[in-house]
Amino acid sequence: MIGRVVPILLLLAGCSNEIYVRDHVTDGDTFYLAPQAFVDNDPVLQSWVAYTLMLSACQLDIGGANPARVSDYGCEFSARMLLLDTWERRMAKNPEIHDDYLETLSAIREAGFLDEYTVHYYGDDVWQVPIEVDVEKFMSWKRENLGRHKPEKRIIGSWNYASNTGEEIVGQ
Repeated sequence: MIGRVVPILLLLAGCSNEIYVRDHVTDGDTFYLAPQAFVDNDPVLQSWVAYTLMLSACQLDIGGANPARVSDYGCEFSARMLLLDTWERRMAKNPEIHDDYLETLSAIREAGFLDEYTVHYYGDDVWQVPIEVDVEKFMSWKRENLGRHKPEKRIIGSWNYASNTGEEIVGQ
């Protein structure tokens, strides 16, 4: 047991204290796409890459001292729309592909509840949500149609501070 713990502690001791994860989010002002995104054409992965790029670009557009911490209804909803658009385009080209979560999310959008889904599972108190979003109606539909659904959010990359990497932020 100690033989396994010591190497992990040594690795952690060598980590930069300027990069950390809190609430499952890496802080930073720059988003770095995972290298896997450039070489793996898996339709599920590439759908999540589209989501990741839309979400991170929106967070960067809103800005602030730590864009990684930006929580915005418009960002999350737009990213989920692009996720589904990308997935459905790939499914149209290759009907044999399958992903339980993305197919369920497509059914939610088809039923007219993607807004409500986004707010229910990912909502934040600071979000400005359109008045027509009816979460209660979604909850009734959810009970009959989703069962033990588990939401997913796959970020294909990570945040960091450009100053930590020696890179310059474009536009500054």
